[in-house]
Amino acid sequence: MKACHSSEISNITSYGAASVTIGTLQAFAGMWINAFIVSVICTSWVRKKTLNSNEKILLAVGCSRFWYLCISWVYFLLSVIYPNYLHVHPIYQLLKSAQNFLNCSNFGVSASLCVFYCIKIANLRNSFFIYLKVKVDKMVPWLLLGSVFFSLVIGTVVYKVADKAFCKNLNFTCQGCIWKASIRLEELLISNYFILGFGFATPFTAVIISALLLLFSLWRHKRNMQTNSMKDLSMDAHIKAMKCILSFFIMYSINFVFFVLTMIYAMKRQNHLVFLFYVFQYAFPAFHSLIVIFSNPNLEKTLLKILSYMKCKFCMK
Repeated sequence: MKACHSSEISNITSYGAASVTIGTLQAFAGMWINAFIVSVICTSWVRKKTLNSNEKILLAVGCSRFWYLCISWVYFLLSVIYPNYLHVHPIYQLLKSAQNFLNCSNFGVSASLCVFYCIKIANLRNSFFIYLKVKVDKMVPWLLLGSVFFSLVIGTVVYKVADKAFCKNLNFTCQGCIWKASIRLEELLISNYFILGFGFATPFTAVIISALLLLFSLWRHKRNMQTNSMKDLSMDAHIKAMKCILSFFIMYSINFVFFVLTMIYAMKRQNHLVFLFYVFQYAFPAFHSLIVIFSNPNLEKTLLKILSYMKCKFCMK
């Protein structure tokens, strides 16, 4: 077996230290934000003994993003610092499968949140839309269950593909072997692009439709209220929902672009660029969760209370 050159080991070590530092800070910031969402909703659940539909979706969003960042951080840490641990079957396969399952679940439940906002807030006269507005609370558990089921399908596909990639990379001994394994994985995933593409395109399509319907409802409502100078609560609800949906649409678009670039540059063996693209992808759960927090009165109020308390404690010292 060939050993890595000493200069390459030095470069990998310095590069690995910087990448682990960036990845750790990014992952823990995102985990803290989503853990905050989960803890606030669980506290409300214990106090009220029940959860409304919005809180159920937010709880699913927070949980999926927290565990996605956690698994991604563990995988990244092992691949850079302890790559030999990923040579043990089936650690590599399980981590990649869990990562993709949670990522797909994250997008699915986030899209469900956008659809829920659209149905609840938009004022459309279509009979089918009115039916959905009446039944939406009963549909939420099925939406979440459907997201989880489809994510399991994606996770299963990735496991099988990762297993093939693993078998082709058993003889690598250098610290860069896991990057090579990831590259082989991306090559094999292309053969399953239809399933993976459908898994990411479906929630994206749902978000686009929700945004367009809500925008149309807002435009029509604003036109009807032009003669009314009083503050309209429905208008405020429309605007808040639009901010949340559009922010998700923009971030999802950026994330999807970097996902495609990751596939392309992984094929070209551009590892440094691939790492940069991963940084942008892993930033998505944290940034959108912050927007969700400031779009929800209960979450925003609790966060401001905590920040105010911490500021007072800091000032006292």
